[in-house]
Amino acid sequence: MCRLAIAMVDLHRAHDSGQNERVAAILNNPEYGGLISQLLGSGGIELVDDDDENDPDYHPPGQEGDGRPGDSEDEVEDEEVIVAEDIDNDEEDDDDDDEEEDVFGSGWGRSRSQQHSTYHHDPVTEPQPGGLSLLYSGEFGRIKHQTKTRNKDNNIARILQNRGAKLRPSTREDLTTDVIPNSNGTAVVTYQANAYVGQYSSDSSFYYTCVRDFRLHIYDANAPITPREPYLGRRRTPYQDDSHLSCMKVIKTIHGRPGGWTITDSHLSPDNQRMIYASVTNLVYMTNTIDSSVEQHAINFADPRSGTRYSYGDPYGVWSCKFSADGNEIIAGGTEMVFVYDLLADKRTVKIKAHADDINSCCWADTASGNVLVSASDDTFLKVWDRRSLGSSPKPSGVLMGHTEGITYVSAKGDGRYLISNGKDQKLRLWDLRKMRSNLEFEQWEHRDFGIPSFDYRRGSYPRPLNKAHPMDCSVMQYTGHDVLRTLIRCHFSPAETTGQQYIYSGSANGKIHIWSLDGRVVEVLDRSGTLPMSYHPSEPQPPQLPSHSHRVCVRDVSWHSQQPILMSAGWLGSSWGDSESSVIARHEWKGLSKLNYNLADYTVRQQSENAERRNRLAFMPGTYLSDILDDDLY
Repeated sequence: MCRLAIAMVDLHRAHDSGQNERVAAILNNPEYGGLISQLLGSGGIELVDDDDENDPDYHPPGQEGDGRPGDSEDEVEDEEVIVAEDIDNDEEDDDDDDEEEDVFGSGWGRSRSQQHSTYHHDPVTEPQPGGLSLLYSGEFGRIKHQTKTRNKDNNIARILQNRGAKLRPSTREDLTTDVIPNSNGTAVVTYQANAYVGQYSSDSSFYYTCVRDFRLHIYDANAPITPREPYLGRRRTPYQDDSHLSCMKVIKTIHGRPGGWTITDSHLSPDNQRMIYASVTNLVYMTNTIDSSVEQHAINFADPRSGTRYSYGDPYGVWSCKFSADGNEIIAGGTEMVFVYDLLADKRTVKIKAHADDINSCCWADTASGNVLVSASDDTFLKVWDRRSLGSSPKPSGVLMGHTEGITYVSAKGDGRYLISNGKDQKLRLWDLRKMRSNLEFEQWEHRDFGIPSFDYRRGSYPRPLNKAHPMDCSVMQYTGHDVLRTLIRCHFSPAETTGQQYIYSGSANGKIHIWSLDGRVVEVLDRSGTLPMSYHPSEPQPPQLPSHSHRVCVRDVSWHSQQPILMSAGWLGSSWGDSESSVIARHEWKGLSKLNYNLADYTVRQQSENAERRNRLAFMPGTYLSDILDDDLY
């Protein structure tokens, strides 16, 4: 049965890639060709054509035959949903291999010409009803601003020009929500290793990165940027050392303690004075960001042992870690486990056997109570845990079901309701905790696999999926267009103060940064293949002829400035694991006006001058009323 299942996988892949001779060879194989033909003939398994959505008999998830409530389990098995329960797991990766850590060369045993092309979900061109409901709910920014934006009636220059005549000043959100980064960026930092984390502090006063050489770098985000040539020979500059070259002022470089493959996650305390980082070991280290001290405090998540305080042999490798809102606790997710550590009591207070696979990401659901925890795993599920009920039952309060492949990252809006997650099924999903599935519903489906058999996202390609969503999908919105491949690509909400968190953004393995509106549309795509070298200044007008380069970039992490329309992206160079390792941090700014060689103040002055000329012409025009001249001041 296992060999038959593997043959079926080969048959689907050959069919999807148009290899008709390979399809015929598999069907004519005397060992299992007859069984495959029998299955195909009985309708138990179907080779779906590329234009299946135009087929009147095709039912996407959420319609008849998709396995939602109302269909019996027998009916589900007879429909197009293909459950990979009988696939042999011998070829699955070991517990230590669920990230991109095992470098076995380009293409993972296959030449680049043999790698499958990446399947992309259908693009969204029109606002989706679910997303519009979110935008008009009042939970993602001002409703009045949303209405004006939809009606194309939100002119920033006009708002600035008339703000002195208003009784109530315009809000910051009205001025900045529609001003989003739109440039392909300029390189500001380069490393000789891959950067896994790149984030602004909460007040955007500094920017920090974590690199695979176990160094953490902190840069002054308020200091001026100094353009420089990428290669300066042997001469050192104030912002250059053996590990990297920077156009930004370096505040501090921390030499992390060696752990697993790399530093997989890091996070700042609410006051931005402490930093924690994880590296796939039992230990999470905490250091400070405000002075030159090199002291690092080890926080051990292993089990206590008799005779000694801790045993360092417990295989609870931590992949993800986050401070609580008050900075007194840490949540950590690792090898199937979720932990909470109380820093004041100096002890671990929560340990949950949470998932059937590695936990790639975890977070707190809100910034107030700290009672609700969220974990995201390679088992395709997000689980929600309420600490107030863990004592009576070690079961989740609810489960978010929808992804068909493992989850790379989860990020909370901070209000205790909304989350977003990136999945290896190439979809970013938005969740409402009020609509999560119960644990009883989860237990009825937890052992059924709706993903692609033997799929490995690290190979850099995603074949056509068997199922576009889990039958019990409870996500509110889905966002597509990016490639969640090669590494654990991250996603985030846009800043609350300047955008009302009405945008969602993510990196991509194809080097493009996607910014979505909550309504599902892609509003901006920034392409790292067009990033300018370090000799340019990020705020300068775009040059008429861009320098070309052949580097293919994989953007793992992106961070949006909390006060300005600026993005920082951490991109890996090279198209595969066989290439030499290096990475570039790029700064992306809004250049809607600087491309025209003047700034917003110049634009406002120009508009005022044009309005004055228009008023003068109207004053001497026959048949012009005073109201026409006065009304002109409003536009």
